Amino acid sequence: MVVRTPWGGGVHGALYHSQSIEAFYGHVPGLKVVVPSTPYDVKGMLLAAINDPDPVLFLEHKKTYRLIKGEVPDDRYEVPIGPADVKREGDDLTVVAYGLMLHQSLEAAQRLQEEEGVSVEVVDVRTIAPLDRETILKSVSKTGKAMVVYEDNRTYGAGAEISALIGEELLYDLDAPVVRIGGPDVPAMGFAGPLEHFFMPDAEKIYERMKELAHS
Repeated sequence: MVVRTPWGGGVHGALYHSQSIEAFYGHVPGLKVVVPSTPYDVKGMLLAAINDPDPVLFLEHKKTYRLIKGEVPDDRYEVPIGPADVKREGDDLTVVAYGLMLHQSLEAAQRLQEEEGVSVEVVDVRTIAPLDRETILKSVSKTGKAMVVYEDNRTYGAGAEISALIGEELLYDLDAPVVRIGGPDVPAMGFAGPLEHFFMPDAEKIYERMKELAHS
């Protein structure tokens, strides 16, 4: 069984599907939770989910529906559930993200490269459960610095688990503490534009923290 559902903010949806539910469902044994962020990955992972013998929760960020464009082959293909993907190679620090935050992180990384000459590697999680620990740890071990960006409440969100993983496994490889950027710890996202903007991380907020981490 595959359950497709919208999630995420940025479209003035307030409490209607704006919540981030990936951490909640990531606790369910036997349930796979995927969060593709590009058109190519959406098609390939949806076909993989349909063919998967386990139930799959397929999360589609609402704002990416019209915002993100990309080439999608007509041929049938699958993107495997589980492996993360390095969307941008870098040497100075690693950003781990998914959903809309992947694209915000890529924008911030490009700006930091242009303005500061800092090379940022961006890892797209793609699958919350099961989590690709190997790809995340390999990237952070290479760069020595890590930032985790997620839209969910900062406390107990999926990004908190990723941050804990990095801290446990790579303590002596880190040149600075792991940085987490997440939403505030409130029950739901506000409808009003200023409230929604306050809640959601964006490229500007990510850029500022990324620059601080790079020079720490």
